[in-house]
Amino acid sequence: MSEVKKIFIAGFGGQGVLLIGQMLSYAAMYEDKEVTWMPSYGPEMRGGTANCTVCISDEAIASPFITDNFDVLVVMNSPSLAKFEGQLKPGGDLFVNTSIVDIEPTRTDVNIHRVDCNKLARDKIGNDKTANMVMLGAIIRQSKVVGLQVMNTVFEKVLTGKKAKLIPSNLEALEAWEMGA
Repeated sequence: MSEVKKIFIAGFGGQGVLLIGQMLSYAAMYEDKEVTWMPSYGPEMRGGTANCTVCISDEAIASPFITDNFDVLVVMNSPSLAKFEGQLKPGGDLFVNTSIVDIEPTRTDVNIHRVDCNKLARDKIGNDKTANMVMLGAIIRQSKVVGLQVMNTVFEKVLTGKKAKLIPSNLEALEAWEMGA
């Protein structure tokens, strides 16, 4: 990957949008890649808007700021799809959380990946709180920005103490989405 891979993740606060970006960033660092992560969120803790950008490259990244021409766009709610869909570059990957997004993408020049995050988290993992990790697994498996195998290391480093018990369900959530489904 010689060019910068630009990823934009958006949704409501409380959906784990920023955590998806953080986990991608940590994974890239463990793979010795250059990475930037820029969070943005409203004043509300839950229910407000939240988004982040992640840039991953094998070479130095000139700027962490991206406002359009995303390679990957992840939308966890309908307002995010409506607002950011036009900023995805043609041929880019659009990941849509179909559990919550109740509108259809309008673009025909992008690759659309429908991920029923909340349903998969509930039905396959038995834990609604892993919906963001279901999406993370879909992003990694489809876009290949980082390897899936590095996530075990990432979870072991990030989920420590009382949170360590969450590692098995989060690893399971990464595998919940089936490509092409």
